[in-house]
Amino acid sequence: MSTERTLVLIKPDGVRRGLVGEVVRRVEAKGYTLAALRLVRATPDLLAAHYAEHTAKPFYPALVGYMLSGPVVALIAEGERVVEGFRSLAGATDPTTAAPGTIRGDLARDWGSNPIQNIVHGSDSPASAEREIAIWFPEA
Repeated sequence: MSTERTLVLIKPDGVRRGLVGEVVRRVEAKGYTLAALRLVRATPDLLAAHYAEHTAKPFYPALVGYMLSGPVVALIAEGERVVEGFRSLAGATDPTTAAPGTIRGDLARDWGSNPIQNIVHGSDSPASAEREIAIWFPEA
C-alpha cells in the first residue's frame, strides 16, 4: 500500500462552535499525519472550483452561502487508506443518522437549516482528494 492524502474541511459551523481542536484530535488519534493546516475565508471562486459538479444543482446557492458564512479550516491528512478512514471517522452526511463515535454522530445535529450543517467535509476518493487539495493548497 502507498500513503494517501485527503482534504478535510472543518466547515463554518465546526469553526464557529469551537470544534476545530476536537476534529484535529480525532484525525491525529486515528494515526493520520497532518501535512498542512490553514484557516481560510472561502471565496465564491474557490467554492465554484471545489463544488464544480454541483454548480447547476438547485442546492448550490444555499451550499455556497453556508460555506461563505464563516472561516473554514482546511487540512491535508496523510496515511494508509486515509480517504476511506476519514470518511468512516466523519460518519454519515446526515448527522441524525450518523453513528455514535463518529465526528458527525457525536458533534453534529440537524439544526433545521438548508443545507444541513454537518461540521466536516472529507474527499470521497483519492482522485477527488488530489483535485481538492490542489484547489485549497495550490502550493502542495
